[in-house]
Amino acid sequence: MRITTWAEYGVICALHLARRTDEGPVTGREIAAREKLPADYVEQILLRLRRASIVASTRGAKGGYTLARPSSEITLREILSAAELHTFDVHCDHHPIDEVRCSASGDCSVRPVWQMLQRRIDQVLEGVRLSDLLMPEVDVRQRVGLPVVNA
Repeated sequence: MRITTWAEYGVICALHLARRTDEGPVTGREIAAREKLPADYVEQILLRLRRASIVASTRGAKGGYTLARPSSEITLREILSAAELHTFDVHCDHHPIDEVRCSASGDCSVRPVWQMLQRRIDQVLEGVRLSDLLMPEVDVRQRVGLPVVNA
């Protein structure tokens, strides 16, 4: 599995908005500038996040983007799914190599492994809230069950 720039930038944009919850709307260009991301890319990602009801947009001179819900109600899975359109690409579902083997009625012994992996990845991502990522790295490591690294 590879985390694409769509997914990574989606998390960065959502996290930026979570940090600014009490400061009002922020433009996509401002997010791009502060996070050092390509502005056009950020605008496309914010559009995807808006369509998924993760962010809300306000028009006008003081308009921009805000989180549509509290960060404690937004999962990492939602963000990655919105930004990337799926969290793990089961290749045989989206890009079949062989029409017979890769069809739903085909016999492929590998497909169940990829599907199980997709479910596990989704479960992990569903268990991490955007609000969790507002904590320092050491706390996030403990939250997700990783060892704490001493610097």
